[in-house]
Amino acid sequence: MADGCALDTEKYSLLEDFNVDVEVEKQEFETFSLCFWVYLLDSTTYPSTIIRQVHSDMSFSAPFLVLDENKKMILLPLTLLHKEAPDPVNTASWTEVPNVSTTAEFPLQRWVHVGCEVSRNYMRLYICGKKVGEKVLTSVMTNGTNSDNVRRVSLFSVGGDGYSVQGFIHCAQVLPSTVHVNNHYTKDPPLWLSVEKPSTCEVDEDGVWSIVGEKASCGMIFSLDVVLSNAIGQPVRKDVQVVASLLYANSGTPVEKTSDLEAPLLVSYDGVEFSAEDKPCTLLNGCASLKLKISQHYSKCDKRLFCIKFEIPNNGSYPFLEAFTNQMRCISRTGGDSVTPKRLSPLVEGVPSRNGASDSSLSMKRIKLGEEKIPESEFEGGNGTSMEWGPQNQDEEEEEEEEEEEDQSSTDSDNTEVRGSMGSRRYTISDSTIFKYCLGNLTERSLIMKEITNNAGDEEVSEFADQVSLYSGCSHHGYQIKMARKLIAEGTNAWILISRNYQNVHWDNVVIEIEEHFMRIANCSSRSLTHQVLLSFPYIKSFDLVFDDATLRREIVAQDFELLRRICGCYDYITQENFEKMWCWLFPVATSISRGLINGMWRSCSPKWIEGFVTKEEAEHSLQSQEPGTFILRFPTSRSWPHPDAGSLVVTYVGRDFVIRHRLLAVDHICDSSERYTDAKPLQDMLLAEPELSRLGRIVRSI
Repeated sequence: MADGCALDTEKYSLLEDFNVDVEVEKQEFETFSLCFWVYLLDSTTYPSTIIRQVHSDMSFSAPFLVLDENKKMILLPLTLLHKEAPDPVNTASWTEVPNVSTTAEFPLQRWVHVGCEVSRNYMRLYICGKKVGEKVLTSVMTNGTNSDNVRRVSLFSVGGDGYSVQGFIHCAQVLPSTVHVNNHYTKDPPLWLSVEKPSTCEVDEDGVWSIVGEKASCGMIFSLDVVLSNAIGQPVRKDVQVVASLLYANSGTPVEKTSDLEAPLLVSYDGVEFSAEDKPCTLLNGCASLKLKISQHYSKCDKRLFCIKFEIPNNGSYPFLEAFTNQMRCISRTGGDSVTPKRLSPLVEGVPSRNGASDSSLSMKRIKLGEEKIPESEFEGGNGTSMEWGPQNQDEEEEEEEEEEEDQSSTDSDNTEVRGSMGSRRYTISDSTIFKYCLGNLTERSLIMKEITNNAGDEEVSEFADQVSLYSGCSHHGYQIKMARKLIAEGTNAWILISRNYQNVHWDNVVIEIEEHFMRIANCSSRSLTHQVLLSFPYIKSFDLVFDDATLRREIVAQDFELLRRICGCYDYITQENFEKMWCWLFPVATSISRGLINGMWRSCSPKWIEGFVTKEEAEHSLQSQEPGTFILRFPTSRSWPHPDAGSLVVTYVGRDFVIRHRLLAVDHICDSSERYTDAKPLQDMLLAEPELSRLGRIVRSI
């Protein structure tokens, strides 16, 4: 292995080895924050003590940070500072003292950032940079106390109660009162290896992947994206090697070679197949799309399920530097394999429900704010955000060639052309195609739409949109289906113009063309997309919507193109696949901006209602410590065509309980209503009429 492939693993240590000392100056003590990243193994049992506390006046240690029987993390008072601290001897008192607790279960086998802020009068618990709770406490200090000004408390872990807590810790540090927990959260996140579902596999109701080959003796080539990122979802620009191996899912033991001694898992390079265990794969800038083939057939292994393990060799045994696929089976189309079909009831399993239409649509007078369909949890900031930037799986050319014959026969039977009396042809879309679209993932839906737009007229596409909306229970699908023809056509023409027949195009050459297309589609020539620009300016008060004093601040303007590059999944050069990922997000956004209500807000510079393209994390960071009712508008980066919410606006705001929340605005309903009723209010007025919203926030990225 090349030297550049090695990772620095010295910063990772066992949780049971954790031990830090904190000096507390009683007369001048203000605040300290204990911050660390923790990765708990699935062998962890509950309840358990993660970190204990002890000082010179204590004969026994007391708990400081625990996991209760409901798998929630609890922060307890410090014995050296607080009267409410738990009694080290009376263990029954530990559950009765005031504490700060998470509301969600603490996840296992995942990096989570924990911040414990302790003052003489309060304590706060932060999870992944977000404050999840605070408790006011009574100080043991009294004015005039002069003895023992400096005391030391030890915070340590012994692996839980009876070594029941197994895990790793990264970058544990005690911060002074002048440093915020968020600085530690973003400074040096740990690494995380992950793998994404192949676009060509089927998924049953138990989450098992089915890799389908043409016959029992011939496995199918499929692609898996393997990504090395940090725990907050940022790509890691390292070139490392990974080794793939095929295991039995129930036991974790390697799958045997086939009867003809062929390796059970093969990796393909330039059409040549190698044993995956003998041929490490290189992740360039932390990511790679690997072409694999399972040669060992499901039915020949007593129908035992497989999984694929990816690991970074020669870097120690760290579970976070390993990645496992879901359980999978390799079956043939013609071999008579019996596989439980997908459950068809309810009809739209896996499709977001829209039954409560009144929660996400616009009435004549005001907007109803509907839930954004992203799980809202304290633990959302760790690891999971890497999926937001992960590439949407596309069919590889080789896979398309293998399936071309079957796809053609399926198309012939599902969708037919009916010749009328005058000899004209009408493309008829079958019920099975409608159901496939309702039940399919984004990749499957986009392939269906490409076929339909190539063969059907506008009338047939409109009828298809209505049918999908009816049977899926989600009217937003129709909006995405009706824009498909224009999206595909303009995207194809844009790439031809950008690439000029080159397979790879430098990003700097792409920027100008993207900007021109965006401004034209958005119908806005007065505002372009932003690059990285450093500005210095005061806050401008207007409409009583501003948030701070008028002191000068230096900020970084939202980097629209940097966000687009991250959605592409590229660095210096962009391929057609990268471009299509970006286009499927950008086109619906530009189309939404072109519509009346939103177009005016996008053009507005004072106040700036929509501050360019920003991520959920940037919006949440900017709203930290803001007053309830402060909000920011953004386009969700996790919604790309043909997702029903692609191009929608999200309101990120501070609730009355100081918890940051997210609500989705259905753009099609908003704009349709405003175009139908001439007396409709401006969108900004309708937003401010909502009781939860009162002040416009702004994106602040301090340096």
